[in-house]
Amino acid sequence: MSISILGARVIDPHSGLDQVSDLHIEQGRLVAIGAAPAGFTAQRSIEASGLVAAPGLVDLSVALREPGYSRKGTIASETRAAVAGGVTSLCCPPQTRPVLDTSAVAELILDRARDAGNAKVYPVGALTRGLEGEQLAELIALRDTGCVAFGNGLKEIANNRTLARALDYAATFDLTVVIHSQDRDLAQGGLAHEGAMASFLGLPGIPETAETVALARNLLLVEQTGVRAHFSQITSARGAQLIAQAQARGLPVTADVALYQLILTDEALRDFSSLYHVQPPLRTAADRDGLREAVKSGVIQAISSHHQPHERDAKLAPFGATEPGISSVELLLPLAMTLVQDGLLDLPTLLARLTCGPAQALRLPAGTLNVGAAADLVLLDPQASTVAGEQWFSRGSNCPFVGHCLPGAVRYTLVDGQVRHGE
Repeated sequence: MSISILGARVIDPHSGLDQVSDLHIEQGRLVAIGAAPAGFTAQRSIEASGLVAAPGLVDLSVALREPGYSRKGTIASETRAAVAGGVTSLCCPPQTRPVLDTSAVAELILDRARDAGNAKVYPVGALTRGLEGEQLAELIALRDTGCVAFGNGLKEIANNRTLARALDYAATFDLTVVIHSQDRDLAQGGLAHEGAMASFLGLPGIPETAETVALARNLLLVEQTGVRAHFSQITSARGAQLIAQAQARGLPVTADVALYQLILTDEALRDFSSLYHVQPPLRTAADRDGLREAVKSGVIQAISSHHQPHERDAKLAPFGATEPGISSVELLLPLAMTLVQDGLLDLPTLLARLTCGPAQALRLPAGTLNVGAAADLVLLDPQASTVAGEQWFSRGSNCPFVGHCLPGAVRYTLVDGQVRHGE
């Protein structure tokens, strides 16, 4: 279908474009910005005066739960939730059942994502077999199947020699490794950030050093091997400083932060609500401020949802017995707009951290409004608001923001020139 989007404020952070213009789409691709090309006839026109047209959001961590955990979510349900949040491209982590360590599992995910026809899915394969941290997975076969990067989730590879060999192998084939830095021994048994709030609540703590000790080790091994590394879920101001120092030394490292870490602190745990139980944990206001500065400066170039849907029962037990994680991908853009509302980021910078920043981190073909490229874009109404939970597509309702009135509303999400969410 040929579509014209008329009179939108077009923001493409990658090119620096920020102007009121028209967009023209044909056969799934963006064919012109501004005047329509010769011979173009729109079968549908979208009046977009007052709306912002931007590249579709790129989310680097959305747990789709399939295969193996369909009670929590499916590829169809979670990609539908993603496009509701303005996300057109997403990466799914390898913690499935069976683990995403074979081509067969990768093909299953990709086939079901295509059948669902919502957001585009880019799998992150397991770095080690079964995520057990002992033997390398078949990385080249997974790459050839469609995996864009490789990681071990929060299951740390404790043996330094094994990790060094894994990173060296990945570097040999120019593979990107996604690293979550949390020292297993320092974090063991912890439920909250080790500090005043954890002590007040009587919860076992996870110190900041669980992140920084592991991060320092991992950065040294990245420097030794030369591997391209993306550090996921940075939670502390000190962690962000270590990333900045590594980048200043010229290391090929990028980083992301979970959006909720830019909004919440460990003070949210005061009432023992399991909706705030996440791993790695929410940290202090000083950490939140440090992360915000790192996002503003570009040291952390990607904001992700780290969407982890759960069935209702998973959050009903006492705090320590509940499963960690927040379901938030379909609120990604409205939640992120709170950072603009609070004056922390301007809109083009925010969109950069949600589009071209994450796309560049994992070298994804997404995150820009290039003429000739796939027409993946979002239309945002910055003057409207979204009541979180009024519509809900994810199978996981474990979201502490439900009921909140958030700034901005996603009016349309287009994937390959097809309207996948909107009026």
